Amino acid sequence: MLRPRLSTADYINGIREGNRFVLSRAITLIESRLPADREQADAVIQTLLPESGKSIRIGITGVPGVGKSTFIERFGMLVTDYGKKLAVLAIDPSSPVTGGSIMGDKTRMEQLSHNPMAYIRPSPAGTSLGGVSRKTRETMLLCEAAGFEVIFVETVGVGQSETAVHSMTDFFLLLMLAGAGDELQGIKKGIMEMADAVAINKADGDNIKRAKMAQAEYRNAMHFFPPKPYGWQPKVLTCSALEGIGLEEIWQMIQDYRRLTESNGWWERKRMQQQEAWLKELIAEQLLENFYGNTMVKTALQDKLAAIQAGKQHVPHAVSDLMNLYSEAQKHS
Repeated sequence: MLRPRLSTADYINGIREGNRFVLSRAITLIESRLPADREQADAVIQTLLPESGKSIRIGITGVPGVGKSTFIERFGMLVTDYGKKLAVLAIDPSSPVTGGSIMGDKTRMEQLSHNPMAYIRPSPAGTSLGGVSRKTRETMLLCEAAGFEVIFVETVGVGQSETAVHSMTDFFLLLMLAGAGDELQGIKKGIMEMADAVAINKADGDNIKRAKMAQAEYRNAMHFFPPKPYGWQPKVLTCSALEGIGLEEIWQMIQDYRRLTESNGWWERKRMQQQEAWLKELIAEQLLENFYGNTMVKTALQDKLAAIQAGKQHVPHAVSDLMNLYSEAQKHS
């Protein structure tokens, strides 16, 4: 049975009232690629824009097996215990073969999913990082307009999407395991550089000593990275999500970070950088869409590929021809 389509006013009023059913429908709307849905979604977001931006946006990533789901659930429960409304946006990997995604966040975070102060929304990443960025950024705006004061943006694994999440969040938390020597070899330097803090999880039982050793190694490693321009020295903490140890310290650290960056002007400056990054991403996305969607380019592209494969044309020369063709097509459109 098809549900009746909501009007733009229904979406706006429902979100302002904190109606989760309407919020979920609105997020589905912004994930749609249908032109009519896109137009309505833009109208909803444009109206609610002045009511967004008041939350703290926390990006959370980690190596496989780090216990990220357990951490987010226990940390999320702590945040709600402090009286904060929490939204968890989980970016799931979509299969490049089948297009399917792992939508298991609500079953992985059963306790948090039943918490009336929390809202969990898994979203398939799809094949486009730009798509991930747009959907997640717009979802954040809707959640903020609905009254959520803290937003977690979770990435699955350690990969390219970390850069996109870093560009849209205020604080970037990297979860790691003990055994820092091995872990430092297996993680990209760029992700370490992006981190505002490293939390070494599973620091419990017989693993406490190893976690403390890893903490010292990570602290030493952090000194080799350029200092943050906003005066923040990335912290390295230990915690146990399973036992709820160290989570208060992580929350307090994030509050310290917010106070510092708000007082020195970097909080607002980072938000402006986020907007600039989003603007450039959307421009690039739109240009690519227009280029590959052009009928003349589509036809010529196949000819150029055949010529390249036959060794009759150099790739840069083919690109130049295609760009000139697109420019001419734009002049006559």
